[in-house]
Amino acid sequence: MNEPAVKNVTWAISDGRAGMANQVRGLAEAVGLPVQVKTVIPHLPWTLLPVTMWPSPLSALDAKSSTFEPPWPKVAVGCGWRSIPYVLAVKRLSGGKTFTVQLQDPRIDTKHFDLVVPPEHDDLKAPNVEAIVGSPNAVTRERLDAAAAQWRAKFDAFKRQRIAVLIGGKSKSHRFDENDARNLADQLKDLAPRYDLMITTSRRTGEAQTNIITNALAGTGAFLWDGTGDNPYFGLLALADVILVTSDSTNMAVEAAATGKPVYIVDLPGGDPKFTHLHKLLERRGIARKFTGEIAQWTYEPLNETARIAALIRRKIGLEPR
Repeated sequence: MNEPAVKNVTWAISDGRAGMANQVRGLAEAVGLPVQVKTVIPHLPWTLLPVTMWPSPLSALDAKSSTFEPPWPKVAVGCGWRSIPYVLAVKRLSGGKTFTVQLQDPRIDTKHFDLVVPPEHDDLKAPNVEAIVGSPNAVTRERLDAAAAQWRAKFDAFKRQRIAVLIGGKSKSHRFDENDARNLADQLKDLAPRYDLMITTSRRTGEAQTNIITNALAGTGAFLWDGTGDNPYFGLLALADVILVTSDSTNMAVEAAATGKPVYIVDLPGGDPKFTHLHKLLERRGIARKFTGEIAQWTYEPLNETARIAALIRRKIGLEPR
């Protein structure tokens, strides 16, 4: 019987949503093998079943999904519950040769994977679990340097201290209605006479809320990305002196923390224990402070949990000595 073919690549498996895709791609790239992004869009009735009970996950994929065929990857990294049946399928079809990594708490027995990487606040413990602060991301020194070179001319006229403002929006745990947008706009307008603001919103911000912020800052010289052209996100991280992040996003907080720049958390109404836990961890490490309207400077060792987990994976698959 022929042995399953395995290739020295890493598959980054998710349902394609930005929060999930950024995590798997960030960790996959850090492992150091060539990366292939795999997007999975399973359809009914499979999605009604527990993830360990899909008899044929590959036949459950929508036509817009990626293909899954040999050679199988050396490493498969999954994030989100929809990725789990496919990570397990790759493990099975590769004859156990693929090293499988699941991000977040999979809510099934961790023994199904070679490594599980949840955030610390999940308090998940098992021999193959390695908890991290926040979530993996794609922020590296090299990527920041490249983004700074790409965007420096755009912000050359910004001679005062530059503040990057990363705005999320409404979620299951946080509110961001038009009144909340006005409150945030007022806070930013107070900063505008003293600092150069570089602002980006997200898909969750909302059109009405974005318009409120844009109109409030009209004439201040603030930059607000309108969603057209190249995304300046990494450029803002690279060129900022200080970063403000709304409290609704784990990913943005951790990405800001990877820069070594002072991070302020701007509270939005709502929240839950996982966000509180993360923000307290960042505060204890000297990375973040609550935003109260004043801006200060401080230094800390950039948060680099992605590189730590990538090094662990490399050791486990034999690319580095144990």
